[in-house]
Amino acid sequence: MTDDTLSRIADALDRIAPPLGEPADPLAHPAYIWREGGLHVAQHFAPLDLALLTGIDAQKTAVLENSRRISQGAAAHDILLWGARGSGKSMLAKSAVAALQAEGENLALIEVASDRLDSLPELFALLAPVERAFILFIDDIGFDGDAAAARALRSLLEGGAEARPAKMRLYVTSNRRHIVPRSMAEQDDPVNPRDARDDSLALSDRFGLSLGFHAASQADYLAMIEAYAAHFELAFDETDAIGWATRRGSRSGRVAWQYIVELAGRSGRSLAETNRDK
Repeated sequence: MTDDTLSRIADALDRIAPPLGEPADPLAHPAYIWREGGLHVAQHFAPLDLALLTGIDAQKTAVLENSRRISQGAAAHDILLWGARGSGKSMLAKSAVAALQAEGENLALIEVASDRLDSLPELFALLAPVERAFILFIDDIGFDGDAAAARALRSLLEGGAEARPAKMRLYVTSNRRHIVPRSMAEQDDPVNPRDARDDSLALSDRFGLSLGFHAASQADYLAMIEAYAAHFELAFDETDAIGWATRRGSRSGRVAWQYIVELAGRSGRSLAETNRDK
């Protein structure tokens, strides 16, 4: 094989999987993604204004206050945000960070994939000397029988042999309150199902705050739409909005946001913010 052929193959591979680039400056950006052993800038970090998240006032207060504590160097909790899909768990975590950044707080969000938990000690070591507070965000966690991942998270929450710096806390979202297998078939140890279940419950118990998010009532759903519509100066009809939710079999913040996107589209308008609790 000639050098020219090898060069063309290398170029083709680079196009398929381009290099990740230099790690990002941990002091320079509002949000990051932790992947491939490096810190990378989260592109287009623009969560919704915290005031637009309706029907979850108690959760907003708790997350905002805890995040402010982290930023100011006070004692703060790891948080488990659990409950119905599309209810605002992920967006609340991001919007709280953005709100505090707007106040001038020196705080950033770092998104970590649930299959990268074993690499977090490396991230802790990287960030330990950095003069900034960080929320490590793990979205939509579901172990589905992955005992090793559950143990890794439990070790991180306990602190392990090498404790996290106080300026780093974990915010984790899940559809399950107890992050526990739903059936005997999912248990790590079918011979001792009670022990396996207790082990999984112990993981949830290690979060200092556990905040529940529930399916929206029709009144809450319409209140969400009213807030969005007022913000984006869109007119809406309640009957049409209810029909939108009925056709989807769900009332949630996500469905309300999708209805607002539909309204804007019907009017030939675009929305600057198009992510709702992914």
